[in-house]
Amino acid sequence: MNKPKLVTIVGPTATGKSSLALLLARQFKGEIISADSMQVYRGMDVGTAKPSVAERRMVPHHLIDILDPDQDYSAALFRQQADEIIRELHRLKTPIFLAGGTGLYLKALTRGLFRGPAADLNLRLLFHQEAEAEGTGSLHRKLKSLDPNAAARIHPQDRFRLIRALEVYFQSSKPISNFQKEHGFEEEPYEVLKIGLEYERGELYRRIELRVEKMIENGWVDEVRSLLEHGYSPNLRALQSLGYKHIVSYLVGRIDIAEAIRLIKRDTRRYAKRQITWFKADSEITWFFNESESLENIRKAVEGFIRSRHNTPSACIDSPTQKC
Repeated sequence: MNKPKLVTIVGPTATGKSSLALLLARQFKGEIISADSMQVYRGMDVGTAKPSVAERRMVPHHLIDILDPDQDYSAALFRQQADEIIRELHRLKTPIFLAGGTGLYLKALTRGLFRGPAADLNLRLLFHQEAEAEGTGSLHRKLKSLDPNAAARIHPQDRFRLIRALEVYFQSSKPISNFQKEHGFEEEPYEVLKIGLEYERGELYRRIELRVEKMIENGWVDEVRSLLEHGYSPNLRALQSLGYKHIVSYLVGRIDIAEAIRLIKRDTRRYAKRQITWFKADSEITWFFNESESLENIRKAVEGFIRSRHNTPSACIDSPTQKC
C-alpha cells in the first residue's frame, strides 16, 4: 500500500518529453530519471538531445553521463539502477519523474524482465560477424524461421535485439517469445501515472527534421569526430546508434554530409513510427497533444496522482485511454 509513485512521460522522439519533465519536476520539487538508452554515455550530448548542464542544475537528473561509449548497458542494468534511485527518492518523499523514449527500459522497470540465459560472448561474436558479412537481414531471416513471433516484433535492422533473440534460442532451444509469454510482465512494484505526448504525424515529422538540422548546427559532426579521435571504434554499439552511424559514415568518406542528414531524418522518422507502435500498445498511457492547452490538464493529472492516497491518476481523466 506504500509503493513508490512514478510519473512517466513517454512518446516518440521530438515530442518534448524532457522539457515537460523539467517543467513538472520544477513545479512539484521532484527529480528526473532518464529512461533513454543513449543518454547514459559521456561525450554523446548533441545527438542524444541530452538535457543541458543548466537544466540539470535546475533539477537533479539521474542515469545521465554514467558510462563511457565503449561500455555496455542493458535494460536489466537500467532496472536495477533506477530501482535503487526510486527507493531512495521515495524514502525522501521526493516526487519522481521518468522521461524517455526507450520503451523496453520503461517496461523492464515497471513490469519486470524475464529470466533468460546469460550472455554468450562467443555466440554474439558469431552473429556480429554474420551481420557484418551478410547484413542484419540475414539475422532477421534466421530468427523468423526459428521464432516468427519475436521476428515480427523486432525491426530487421535492430542488430542487438536480433542477436539477443538468437542467442536465447541457441542456448536454450526455446524461443525468446516463449520466455516473454511465460513471464507475463505482470510485476507492479510501483504506482505509475503514464503520460504520453503526441503530435499529428505530419507535424511530428516536421519537428524531427527541424531537430536534426538544429543538432547539426549545434556541432553533432564535431561531437562524433571527437569520439573517433579519442580512439573509440566506429563499430561500437553506441556509435552504431541512430544518427551516429550516419555521421560516422560521412567522416570516413562513405557518404557526403547531405546524404548523412537525409538518412538521419529518414531513419528518425522510422524510429518514431516504431515508438508510436510500441507505446500505443500500452492501454495505461493517457495521451496528450503537447500543446499549451494540454499543459494545465497534465499538471492537474500529476498533482492529483502525487497527492492521492491510492493510485487515482487524474482529476481530469476518467479512463486510461481518454485524451485530454
